[in-house]
Amino acid sequence: MPVSAADRPLGDADLPDPELPDPELIESARRALSSIPGQGCVGLAVSGGGDSMAMLHLMAGVAQRPLAVATVDHGLRAASGAEAAGVAQVCAGLGLPHEVLHWQHGPVAGNLMDAARRARYGLLAGWAAARGIDTVLVAHTADDQAETLFLGLARAAGLDGLSGMRPRWQQGGVWFQRPLLGVTRAALRGFVQGRGLWFVDDPSNEDAGFDRVKMRRALAGLSEVGITAEGLANVARNLAAVQGDLRAMVAEAAARLVVEQAGALRIDRAGFAALPGELARRLMQAGLMWLSGAAYPPRADALARMVQAMAEGRAATLWGCRLVPGAGSALLVREPRHLGRQVALGDVWDGRWRVTGPGDGTVRAVGPEGLAQLPDWRAAGISRAAALVTPGVWQGARLVAAPILTPDDDFTATSTAGFGLFLLSH
Repeated sequence: MPVSAADRPLGDADLPDPELPDPELIESARRALSSIPGQGCVGLAVSGGGDSMAMLHLMAGVAQRPLAVATVDHGLRAASGAEAAGVAQVCAGLGLPHEVLHWQHGPVAGNLMDAARRARYGLLAGWAAARGIDTVLVAHTADDQAETLFLGLARAAGLDGLSGMRPRWQQGGVWFQRPLLGVTRAALRGFVQGRGLWFVDDPSNEDAGFDRVKMRRALAGLSEVGITAEGLANVARNLAAVQGDLRAMVAEAAARLVVEQAGALRIDRAGFAALPGELARRLMQAGLMWLSGAAYPPRADALARMVQAMAEGRAATLWGCRLVPGAGSALLVREPRHLGRQVALGDVWDGRWRVTGPGDGTVRAVGPEGLAQLPDWRAAGISRAAALVTPGVWQGARLVAAPILTPDDDFTATSTAGFGLFLLSH
């Protein structure tokens, strides 16, 4: 695949060329990199499209720290492999390491775009974590932000659905950052075209069968009444500021009212009942999402019933979790029948626990069979509901270790992210 001679790092001398697109793009790249703590390697997620190729060249041109690039080959189009190879060739010309991450899948049922998105970020998080990369940049634009707001309007969404894409979030122990949310797709396209840089057009971007494409076409017809991608991106940013304030208030409430215990959450009932309704709803939602690992919150009506059960001191289940009332508090804990399948020792179990130690055992819940093999498990001061769903190391029917319930010099169980960090990063 031919690569333009312009596919090289852009030096300071040629970046501000007045004949080429807005030099503010260069400054936005500098700001993005300078906002990332430390001097370690920064990851770039590059598909080969115009937006991500612009980000690649912008970051390569200003970086004062190592960069590494990954391309997810989703295998959904015949050309995807060649496109990933094209990105690899450009990266070779820029002197940047590049890897192709393959999404291994059969027929995809349900929402294809959502499944591809989940797979993409899962692969990128795994790639970055394995290489000690703390932050990965992705090239979503002001147009993507506007389309996201439109999609929320179509669903009659509330504040969270209208606040757009997050500029920064954490997944799998890796921070993802969107440095170009204030930049239009046209500006980035002008950047690569003006320099004769290689990029590809994904035909799915014109497939009206996808909701996002419908929103893109609808948005294109609204400029004459003053509704633009930049304007809608600003609306989303304003709403996100309000959302951020609410998240801070929820985090403060959680610090007062919630205690993380053996992977479960013990919530003070009187304090919870005194919270304003929206804070109570958001705190319950956050607890359910942290425990279950779900990417989306439960439906509003189901969540309202869970909050009501908390207020009334009733047991309830939702989103793979159960609410167990007690004297003065309630325990929000995983529901045994919704726990993840057993995994090999060292792998992440139930989306949150990693158990390490010697041997070749498997990890699954301690469960009633495990507690029966631990006559002193109550000494840990952990409720039975929580103890049942803590991780255990098994060899066949024999419980080898239960690191959360009994001290063990050989085996260690750690949570991939505490509830406090989850509140700050979601």
